Amino acid sequence: MNLTPQQQAAAKEAFLRVSRRDFMVASTAAIATTGLTSGAFYYGYGKVHGDPLRVAVLGTGDEGNVLIGAINPEYIQVKAIADIRPFNVFRAFHGDNSNDTIINIRKGLMNVYGWKTEDEARKHVKVYGHYMECLDKAKEDGIEAVIIGLPLHLHAPCAIAAMRRGLHVLTEKLMARTTAQCKEMARVSEETKRFLATGHQRHYNILYEEAMETIKRGTLGDLHYIRAQWHRGNMPGTDSWQMPMPYAAKPDDPQAMRLLNDLKSLKVRLNAAKGAEIDKLAVRVKQKEMQIADAAVDAAQYGYQQNILKDTDGAEYVCPPIEELIRWRLWGRTGGGLMVELGSHQLDAASIFISALHGGQHQHPISVAASGYRNLFPFDRDTNDHIVCAFEFPMPGYDAKDEQKAKQKIAVQYATINGNGFGGYGEIVYGTKGTLILRREEEAMLLRKETASKVAAGAAAGPTMDTQSSGASQSAVATAAAGPKVSRGYTEEMEHFAWCIRNPDPENQPRCNPEVAMADAIIAHVTNMSAVTSERIYFKEEWFQIASDETPEGDKPDLSKYDE
Repeated sequence: MNLTPQQQAAAKEAFLRVSRRDFMVASTAAIATTGLTSGAFYYGYGKVHGDPLRVAVLGTGDEGNVLIGAINPEYIQVKAIADIRPFNVFRAFHGDNSNDTIINIRKGLMNVYGWKTEDEARKHVKVYGHYMECLDKAKEDGIEAVIIGLPLHLHAPCAIAAMRRGLHVLTEKLMARTTAQCKEMARVSEETKRFLATGHQRHYNILYEEAMETIKRGTLGDLHYIRAQWHRGNMPGTDSWQMPMPYAAKPDDPQAMRLLNDLKSLKVRLNAAKGAEIDKLAVRVKQKEMQIADAAVDAAQYGYQQNILKDTDGAEYVCPPIEELIRWRLWGRTGGGLMVELGSHQLDAASIFISALHGGQHQHPISVAASGYRNLFPFDRDTNDHIVCAFEFPMPGYDAKDEQKAKQKIAVQYATINGNGFGGYGEIVYGTKGTLILRREEEAMLLRKETASKVAAGAAAGPTMDTQSSGASQSAVATAAAGPKVSRGYTEEMEHFAWCIRNPDPENQPRCNPEVAMADAIIAHVTNMSAVTSERIYFKEEWFQIASDETPEGDKPDLSKYDE
């Protein structure tokens, strides 16, 4: 049977009751008393002493805008931004006004800091094009740190240039495009004594921390299997990663007229609008005009390249530099596909769960076998449409040299697909005493092993927990209780980053430091390698050692290429 809403509520309450501090229910009054944010209260960091940390945001596209929207002004003051796209600069100030929902996430600097106009905001925030222009003026602008939201291939050169200028770095995930680049970044961080944090925000999501504590206490019993997924309904013509191109930039693109038609429709609505609707539609019209203005960007000047693909019939698909810039996630040179953008988060989550069995010590996988498929989208990208993979992680006591102990492994299964969004995204941790379910980074449910009937949790969005098997399945017994909405962790990771810089004690370190972030990157990169060959790959411990020159890709770290 499916869990009823009452049973789902009971499963959530069951999770809350076994949590380390009953934080989700009990912390509201304590936070109000201390004046701390929820992250500061929970993770033990305090307020920033003195002025907020002065930062520059380099890259203000979709993810950069999410980070801007999550800023707590008490901890961070944005002094500058850098982006070569007019569309991204506009959204950095005004937020993403595409619809009434997304503006609550990508809020923009004006909403975060309470500035009434862009002119007022620009008195506080300098605007640069290329990120190097901003870095070269960093001291003059009083900047102490940078937040990097650039395309993946720019993470390493930007972070290294920033640290060599004395700036601390918080970069969006993935840490870097290759393992060698990760090691180069980590070594520069050590040499310059600058913080280098990576934005795997689940390290600052209270649900995941509580899940780890639940596993530590043995509530789930023996843990042998984790299943995770990220399913999206993207189809040709409606792919969220294939942003529409400005007509002037690529007139023959299948979506070439989309932006012009959208703008025309918005103007018609604006002309008929009344009252507050006028202001809302006016900013949407301006945002669409700025998106069309991206056509004037000389992407080749900034290092973006033309890609030419040929299908089995010899037909060519030509991707000009401006398309590689706008649709960078679809190209292997600038991005890393599904495992980098989605899978890295959830394999990071699996690592968090497994570390709980090892006293909190981060664990590296033993092996991965992956398959990648290109059977949905036309030949207009060089990344996979779907990836399915299986990992082996060590249980406590695992020893590869001992025949019996070498069998003590935890299986992790992961799928990320397009074309069918059923189940959404989330993780399920299976134990001999219960099952722990995390959905959309916002909900957690604990199912106790009790009945022998089939249990499926969640007809709504989120992973479907269909635990039908030959053995007993589970149900939860508790009463519902409401708690504060769970933060996804973006705000907390930036607060803690600022606090660590303002409190430079060796013990104060970002939770996703270079060693942890590099491990997440290696998992994603090696999975992509396995998906190409369809062969199992065994991880080598040297790959995870910052001081070692060994990498799965075979190239060695070389800092000389960053010499200016």
